[in-house]
Amino acid sequence: MTQATTMATKKPTNWAYEAWQLFLLVLAVLGVHSLVAKPFYIPSGSMLPTLLIGDRLIVSKFPYGYSYLSPSLNVLPEMSGRLFNHLPARGDIAVIKSPQLKEDWIKRVIGLPGDTVQMKNGQLWLNGVAVPKVRVADTVIPVSPNSDCNSQVDGQFRTTDAAGNAICRLPTYRETLPSGKTYLTLDLGDNPRDNTDPVIVPEGRLFLMGDNRDNSEDSRFDPLEGGLGLLPIENLVGRAEFITFSLDGSTDWNPMTWFSAVRPGRYFISLDKTAAK
Repeated sequence: MTQATTMATKKPTNWAYEAWQLFLLVLAVLGVHSLVAKPFYIPSGSMLPTLLIGDRLIVSKFPYGYSYLSPSLNVLPEMSGRLFNHLPARGDIAVIKSPQLKEDWIKRVIGLPGDTVQMKNGQLWLNGVAVPKVRVADTVIPVSPNSDCNSQVDGQFRTTDAAGNAICRLPTYRETLPSGKTYLTLDLGDNPRDNTDPVIVPEGRLFLMGDNRDNSEDSRFDPLEGGLGLLPIENLVGRAEFITFSLDGSTDWNPMTWFSAVRPGRYFISLDKTAAK
C-alpha cells in the first residue's frame, strides 16, 4: 500500500466525539469534587498550630451528607436541610461556606445543637464545664514568605533559633473535649473574645472556632462583623481528612523552587495524628 493510499484512508477527527469525551471528563471531575472529595488550600493562620498557611488538604464531602451548597458549582437554589444528614462530631475540622461571602473557610466544630458554649478568661466552657486547657511546648514555625509571624500580635513572637534562623515561637495549649478528642490551640494574649456570654446552639446550627483563638473570625463573631455566627448546617461542606503537602510560599517561575518550597515532613499526615501530637 502506498503512502498516498494510507493517507487517503485515514479517518478524519470526529470533533463532536472529542468534545463529548471532554464534557464527560469535566462532569466526572465535578461529580467527584461535589460528592466524594476535593482539595483545599489553607490561606490564613486561623487554624494554627494545627494547620499552617500553605497546607494542602483533602476534604471528604460525604460524612455530613449534602446540601444545596455541596456542588462545586453553586447552581442550586437555597433550600433547608441536608440529604443523608449526619452531624459532625465535636472536634472535627470542617470546611464550611461562610454565611455572607459563601467562601470556603475551615474551622473546628465545638458546639452541636443543644450545647451551651462560652469563653471565660480565654478558656472554653462547654455545657457549664471548663474544657481542660494545659500549657505545652511552644509551637515553632520557621519564618517563610507565607508565614512571616508579623500578623501574630505585631510580630512580638518572632525570634531566632540557635542557628540564627528566623522563627515564630507561639504559646500553645492542649485542649481536650469531653469525648477525649484533643488538639492544640494558640493563646497569644488578652482578647475581647476571651470572655463571651453563654450561647445555646439552636437546632440546625453549629458553633465553630479556629484553633488560633486570637486570630479567627468564627462563631464568636456575628456574620455582620465578618464572622460565622451560629452556622446553619446547610453551610457544612465536608470534613478535612489529611494534609497532602505544604508549601512555604517561596515558589516563583523557577521550577526548582517548586521543590525547595515543600515543607519537609509535612505531607500525607492524617489530621487525627496531627491533633494527637
